Amino acid sequence: MKTLLSLALCALVAGAAQAQTDYPNRPLRQIVPFPPGGGVDIVTRIVAAKWSDLLGQPIVVENRAGAGGTVGADHAAKAAPDGYTLLTCQVASHGVSPALYNKLPYDHIRDFAPVSLIGKTPNVLVVHPSVPAQTLNEFIELARANPGKYNYASPGFGTSPQMTMELFKLTAGINVFHVPYKGGAPALADVMGGQVAGMFGNLPEQLAAIKSGRTRALAVSTLQRSPQLPDVPTVAESGFPGFEVTVWYGVCAQSGVPKPILAKLHATLVQTLNTPEMKARLAEATIDASPTTQEEFAAFIQKETDKWAAVVREANIPKQ
Repeated sequence: MKTLLSLALCALVAGAAQAQTDYPNRPLRQIVPFPPGGGVDIVTRIVAAKWSDLLGQPIVVENRAGAGGTVGADHAAKAAPDGYTLLTCQVASHGVSPALYNKLPYDHIRDFAPVSLIGKTPNVLVVHPSVPAQTLNEFIELARANPGKYNYASPGFGTSPQMTMELFKLTAGINVFHVPYKGGAPALADVMGGQVAGMFGNLPEQLAAIKSGRTRALAVSTLQRSPQLPDVPTVAESGFPGFEVTVWYGVCAQSGVPKPILAKLHATLVQTLNTPEMKARLAEATIDASPTTQEEFAAFIQKETDKWAAVVREANIPKQ
């Protein structure tokens, strides 16, 4: 009996080792925890199309939206830790939500293995052209003169655009009403249609509407101006020094994924992001490609966790 058990154990170990050597031998899926058409979805599809070439297998992008990115993150956290289910982890699921929710269905640190940061971009404050404000300060004056009259859209509670506006409301001392949507694309649609006055949104999903004049950009949330919108000032330079919100996107796997598989995912993703073609493609989408080591990305997520916990605390934003 002991001999049979030993043989079975050896076969199991050998099979696991072979599976790691052959990885990947079937298509992967990458969970996007937001609807199609938003910034997270756009970035994921740009990278996945080229990353799959290096992995030698297709990467199927799967949208699982809900609750500020937590539904998709939870689904990914509970998937088999075999390297075939990845998550586009980002500022909402791995920064804001842990600060906003008293009890998440996943632990964003314990349940995930960071692979690499993909890149960063600003949120941009846009308004419908009918709003009588050409600058950020004119918008502030308008909101102060009409407290509660103007509303703003967001992709949903707990998303970085919503939190950016809440932080800005606190900083600027204005009162605008929150209208949550199920994703950035439907929120932007109602801003373009004039049903909502404006919104902060991820720049990748906002750029086309800004360029076409369907919305007016007033400010970006990062400390530096965006190369794609060089004439649009930052919030910080508009009279609010130190105001900064950076939207970021990365890739995470489950914490139980074997190290050789994580190493291959990391190496091929970084190789993809470092190609001139990918850097240019991401730059067109307003993303600053920023690949990291696994350890650097883990430290970055912890820093973002601490930052958003402080914002929620200082802004007295009620937890859910």
